[in-house]
Amino acid sequence: MTREIISTDRAPAAVGPYSQAVRIADLIFTAGQIPLDPSTGAIIQGDIEAQTRQVLENLQAVLKAGHSSLDQILKMTVFMTDLSLFGRMNTVYAEYFPEKPPARSAVQVAALPLGVAIEMEAVASS
Repeated sequence: MTREIISTDRAPAAVGPYSQAVRIADLIFTAGQIPLDPSTGAIIQGDIEAQTRQVLENLQAVLKAGHSSLDQILKMTVFMTDLSLFGRMNTVYAEYFPEKPPARSAVQVAALPLGVAIEMEAVASS
């Protein structure tokens, strides 16, 4: 099987030795997305709702570059530094997945890159 690298300037550029996403066969595996503004590279300031929206917009841009979409996500993993904010994150998340949401795991972690509160990664079909 051929491995294809997916990249777009509509999502934050990789800041290390990784790809924004990789396609193999009909599956797309995204790198974790954090709440960075792709045009400035700055962390989105604000509450967990604002950060969640930016993360999902970044994921959407990466998937679009791979000819996929949020609707085609099969599995989402959510990493948060404070699960007491889960309900607030989940309210925004539900706006992006109003019907037939993907399978999902959510875990609390000690820290995330650049001190952000949330990171998400996905596996999608293409």
